[in-house]
Amino acid sequence: MKISIITVTYNCAKTLENTIKSVLSQDYPDIEYVVIDGGSNDGTLEILSHYKNRINVLISEPDKGIYDAMNKGVKMATGEVLGLLNADDFFASNHIISEVAGAFKREPGLDGVHGDLYYVDPVHTDKVIRYWKTKEYRPGAFSRGWHPAHPTLYLKKEVFLRSGGFNTSFTLSADFELMLRLYERYHIYTRHLNLVMVKMRTGGATSKNLQVVFQGIKQCRRAFKINHLYYPVFYPVMRIFPKLFQYFIRQAK
Repeated sequence: MKISIITVTYNCAKTLENTIKSVLSQDYPDIEYVVIDGGSNDGTLEILSHYKNRINVLISEPDKGIYDAMNKGVKMATGEVLGLLNADDFFASNHIISEVAGAFKREPGLDGVHGDLYYVDPVHTDKVIRYWKTKEYRPGAFSRGWHPAHPTLYLKKEVFLRSGGFNTSFTLSADFELMLRLYERYHIYTRHLNLVMVKMRTGGATSKNLQVVFQGIKQCRRAFKINHLYYPVFYPVMRIFPKLFQYFIRQAK
């Protein structure tokens, strides 16, 4: 089973090499690595050039934003299963993709898997700031504030394509809208992998300030609406509370 890992990058020279190395160090033998660069000018291209012989698909050209680039990567990937690893994230161990492949082989009918995630200090990445512990999906879970950690989500390519991919009208929350659509509207069959799959540096685009956070919540509300799903009045509270709780259950590696 070929598994494609897609990294989208734009001016991420400070962290990109760490991401690339974490992909190349995976012990699973059948990985296709796809990197979509938006036309960086900060040294990213020099880093990519250094690893070009180990990157299966490498594109550097202007795009219409991160989700447009992700859609591009999905279309170019040839693996049966796809996952996205952001340019400032990295795998928690060298065995993650082997665990993903094992899950799909044990249950051939699976549409996808998701796991757990550490938010870490952007410089001292051994320091865990927040532990995103998920669980098995249950119908209606999104309306109760639950959703998978997007960087841990691996889906069969046919599921991505059948769903229509990322809705690029969502500038901050297209990943949430896609997951909401897949889990609650299309009822895909998934499993939770009980392991930390990815380490994500804090300070991402959707958590820079309160204004951005509220814009993200507003886009989540629109995601429910366009998918004709019930949006609870207290959803913003139910969405934020689990995230606050994750600070208290953080664990050191």
